[in-house]
Amino acid sequence: MAEERAAVRSFVDLLQQEQNLLTENSIDPLMMLAEQKSTRAAQLGELAEVRHRLMLACLPELTAPAILAWFKVNSTEGLVLWQEISTLAEQARQLNHINGELIQMKLRHNQQLLTALSRAVNQANLYGPDGQTNFSAGGGRSLGSV
Repeated sequence: MAEERAAVRSFVDLLQQEQNLLTENSIDPLMMLAEQKSTRAAQLGELAEVRHRLMLACLPELTAPAILAWFKVNSTEGLVLWQEISTLAEQARQLNHINGELIQMKLRHNQQLLTALSRAVNQANLYGPDGQTNFSAGGGRSLGSV
């Protein structure tokens, strides 16, 4: 469990780095961070699976109250580790949620920019199908007319 606690703490640090990069609009480093995040998430999954199997061997059911009761009776050190892991996991969940929201906001912003640019291009259609300038496409007078 000490290894799992260290891994969750490291994952939380990684999520905080991701959040900093998202708020600073540092896009390029995010790609490297995404690879690290995937690797560490897989490691966390493996560690959690090992812990899950060990707990199943000791407990008839894996509910939060049953786990806490077992640790209180059998391992105060394990109880401290479990509580730290639980706290860090909740922190990671919150950070991941916030980072997801930041990414969604950036996606919406980029989509709005693309839509505005697309509209501007369509409205400023300066050339007709024959390749000649078409200044009267928006209505009104053409240049040089009175």
